[in-house]
Amino acid sequence: MLSMLKLLTLSTLLSSALFAATTNKEVEEFLEKSFKNNPNITALEVKVVDRNALEGMSGWESLIVSINATLKAQPEPKQIKQKMVWFTDGTLITKELVDIKTGENLADSVSPAFKETQYKKENLIYGNANAKHKVAIFSDPLCPFCRSFVPAAIEDMKKSPAMFAVYYYHFPLASLHPASVELTKAAIAATMQGKKDAVLELYKIEINPNEKDVNKILEVFNKAMNTKVKASDLTSKKVLEQYEYDMHLSEELMVQGTPTIFFDGKMDKSKRQYLKAE
Repeated sequence: MLSMLKLLTLSTLLSSALFAATTNKEVEEFLEKSFKNNPNITALEVKVVDRNALEGMSGWESLIVSINATLKAQPEPKQIKQKMVWFTDGTLITKELVDIKTGENLADSVSPAFKETQYKKENLIYGNANAKHKVAIFSDPLCPFCRSFVPAAIEDMKKSPAMFAVYYYHFPLASLHPASVELTKAAIAATMQGKKDAVLELYKIEINPNEKDVNKILEVFNKAMNTKVKASDLTSKKVLEQYEYDMHLSEELMVQGTPTIFFDGKMDKSKRQYLKAE
């Protein structure tokens, strides 16, 4: 889903596909000038935060651009922070770059690198922290594909603790599965209370994805988990800090959907790179 900033600007900004550009500063100045043409933007900061060569695309690079804008809105101005992907060959810059053979939009495979400092011990669910490979998983326990893929992938990797350090980051899709938000917080609380395998068991819970009643959600959760998580636990400082950290990190890494997997710091579009690990 496009953010408000994109809805307000991209339809006009991107009517032309290519523009002259070379350095980061030129990119920033060009985008700032283009966005400022929108009268609804009252303040704006544009910064290139990452730039990498595109594999198999000689001379082309991907740019990750951070946008911080203030929009006119009622009853008060709205602050927008987001990251966008652009491409340049040093002379031209474009928002869309599509593989003519596959039809793939290359922006779908661009993501900031996973930093060492983002592998938190609180997110390590299986394996040794010093394992040969680090796998980071962003997932929603009520996402149908996640339910069919994530538990099996985790079960495979947990058999080899010296090979895989498995880090799990909660990324509930509230607009699609409202119940997943409270289920996620309940799982965090249960883990903090010493419940083993809480993440894996989370995928076995059967509940209406649209359920919003916290008490009903916890009734189903506690029965399935054999726990006694209370509604007050979901709003505790530690639980909310962990939940907000996971959600903030997903934004920083431009995670769009579930499951999203990073293998040794890079987004694994295939989601199955662990199967080839040696």
